[in-house]
Amino acid sequence: MTPVSVAGLYIGINLLILLVLAWNVISGRRSSKVGFGDGGDESLARRIRAHANGTEWAPGMLIGLLALALMDAHVYVLHALGVALTLARLLHAFGLTGSSGVSFGRFGGALISLIVYLAGSLALLWYALT
Repeated sequence: MTPVSVAGLYIGINLLILLVLAWNVISGRRSSKVGFGDGGDESLARRIRAHANGTEWAPGMLIGLLALALMDAHVYVLHALGVALTLARLLHAFGLTGSSGVSFGRFGGALISLIVYLAGSLALLWYALT
């Protein structure tokens, strides 16, 4: 695979994850009959936050993956960041939708997301400056 196709793979997967999370919110709204906000429904609130968190965190790193690919970063770097980001987003989404309290999924997903952002930022700087 070329660097751009590797980036495209993880961009596509993560966009599908965001679509599933959006559908999860839509179905929660329909079953709770809530058109705006969460209507005090804790389950719907968790669904909304899982989707919102994904839209807050995934796009920045997906742009970073594309930038790395365009700088001809090694495909192993792109796969490592892409797999880690995808795992982080899945863990966080499952952890948040499953529990309103502290959970392994939320903690693990958030921690891996931070690590991916740090590693991605450093990789971008490395490829840009060398």
